[in-house]
Amino acid sequence: MSIQRALACAMLWSATVLLSGPAAAQGYPAKTVRAIVPFPPGGAADIVARAITQKLAEAWGMQVIVDNRAGAGGMIGSELVARAAPDGHTLLFASSSPLSINPHIASKLTYDALRDFTPVILIGHAPNVLVVHPSVPARSVKALIALARARPDEINFASNGIGTLSHLTGELFKQHAGVKLVHVPYKGGAPAALDTVAGHVSALFAAFPTVSGQVRAGKLRALAVTTARRIQVAPELLTVSEAGLPGFESSQWWGLYGPAGLPAGVVTRLNAEVGKILGDADVRRRLAADAAEPGGGSPGDLAAFHKTDYEKWGKVVKQAGIRVE
Repeated sequence: MSIQRALACAMLWSATVLLSGPAAAQGYPAKTVRAIVPFPPGGAADIVARAITQKLAEAWGMQVIVDNRAGAGGMIGSELVARAAPDGHTLLFASSSPLSINPHIASKLTYDALRDFTPVILIGHAPNVLVVHPSVPARSVKALIALARARPDEINFASNGIGTLSHLTGELFKQHAGVKLVHVPYKGGAPAALDTVAGHVSALFAAFPTVSGQVRAGKLRALAVTTARRIQVAPELLTVSEAGLPGFESSQWWGLYGPAGLPAGVVTRLNAEVGKILGDADVRRRLAADAAEPGGGSPGDLAAFHKTDYEKWGKVVKQAGIRVE
């Protein structure tokens, strides 16, 4: 190839890169935007997604629909987005399960969680809360750890199922505290909470809305929240880190993603629009109802957060020896 031709190709490539962002964003969105929620309707991810998409539709004057594609712990809906055209008209409201946990425990995964998606913006995060049945003689995290050390493999904890965030949070607790607890998996948060209320299991790491009513009624005792900071709806609750396990942190989070190769201009526009929406009072109220806090930041912030979360749960899964066929 001649020097002149090589220079011409280089100039054309540079111009394409520089113009692809603004050009792609200029006519975006050109049709209905489909937001894939890889979980059933009515859950926290679905509620958050609908709050965001409603505001997006109003801002754009364009239809933005939520499409629930549940199954396989969020992997079915996530795969659909990974295989979609990278034009910004198919988006993913992802969470820790399909993008940080399942890649380490699923025997068959059809996407790469770090390479097959374009991060757009962190939507928000919410705590789990550590609760125990009132019959458990522990009124603090330190007391529960002492009890578990004195009675290894006698104290059990419920979870929403094998490989779920509630399960992995329990495993993280065991590893940080150096205790032996027996894991009792259920098919969802509601039955896990019901059996904890009934006293069939001793403890549970649950989403705050799932157990807040039982805590207020005295049917469960809340010991701490799992986030790095205390939560606004229950500021009296210590964090697990404050209560005896420094550095402990586990939270449910939601992030907006597109397929890999999403044009930079589309990413920039989506990030700006959703960032603005996260400051909306109505959206913040909806998040607060689930004890959640809004996110924000740049696509790079979400990418860095996701990578850290991915590596963290990978270590927990490996140490616990968890595998789902």
